[in-house]
Amino acid sequence: MKLKRTYRFAIKTSFYITLFITLLLGVFLYTFYTINWGLILAFAITCYLFSFIVIQLRVERFIYRRVKKIYDDLTLLESTSFTRGSITTDMGTLTKEIDKFARDKKLEIETLKVREKYRKEFLGNISHELKTPLFTVQGYILTLLDGAIDNKDIRKKYLERANKGVERLSYIVKDLDMITKLELGDLSLNFEVFDIVELVNNVFDMFEMRAHKKNITLTFDTDYTKPILVNADKERIQQVLANLFVNSIKYGKEKGTTEVSIENLIKNKVIIRVTDNGEGIEKKHLPRLFERFFRVDKTGNRNVGGSGLGLSIVKHIIEAHEERIYVESEFGVGSEFSFTLEKAE
Repeated sequence: MKLKRTYRFAIKTSFYITLFITLLLGVFLYTFYTINWGLILAFAITCYLFSFIVIQLRVERFIYRRVKKIYDDLTLLESTSFTRGSITTDMGTLTKEIDKFARDKKLEIETLKVREKYRKEFLGNISHELKTPLFTVQGYILTLLDGAIDNKDIRKKYLERANKGVERLSYIVKDLDMITKLELGDLSLNFEVFDIVELVNNVFDMFEMRAHKKNITLTFDTDYTKPILVNADKERIQQVLANLFVNSIKYGKEKGTTEVSIENLIKNKVIIRVTDNGEGIEKKHLPRLFERFFRVDKTGNRNVGGSGLGLSIVKHIIEAHEERIYVESEFGVGSEFSFTLEKAE
């Protein structure tokens, strides 16, 4: 049977101590007295057992106290994890624990670095998003205060533009508030059974005029003559579809198409796909596509409008339903966003 290293150490050390003391005793008896082999054997056994017990217990306690101090200092293990039974100081176990601690700390540090980078980018993005409409509103108001308010036509035009800037600020704050609630779980979902085909048609009607301006066709991949019932929050899923359609129209090409398909995924799931033949997205941008304020266009161009939070909201709503969202895109060809929903019985 393979012994623990501490026992092997105690056995060997006790043997060396016993051998030395027994030889010393033998020399002493040989020099001054008559050698009694029985006495020497009994002494050797007693000395060995005593040495083994003392070495084993003392060394283990010595190591244990220092190992526990290391554990407590590094908060690797709580004190409750040390049982009150026999003390163990197996170096293999200790090495594994320290290695695990080192790996966990390395991963934690790397995660913190990624989060710090994300935090800096997020603060920069939100600063830019808020700064643009704020400066716009401030510019128009200052112009009016400088005397343009006396001109009726300019006054009305500048107030309308300032109002648009305020509306954009409201959109950003509203979307940020929604994302925060979704992340914290404070935004309750109202599950109900509804026809997803009917809902898509309603969203088509909402964006028909906007799509018509770019000659983009909103259509299904086929005629859905029968209702497809799903169990979800109807209002939130409408918001998901609206955000996906907005992006599809915004980045779609003239005389393009935005197509919706609804397919049975598994027995109790359906998948809704929103496909367009617009600009497409480069592969390197796909992993960060659902981050807040992340934009593929790094030039800072905001001509396309929007709060920059649409896809992030989409992701959080779908995940709040405990469902999945997917994206596939080829630059210059088009994109496809798809998400799953629970099918109603």
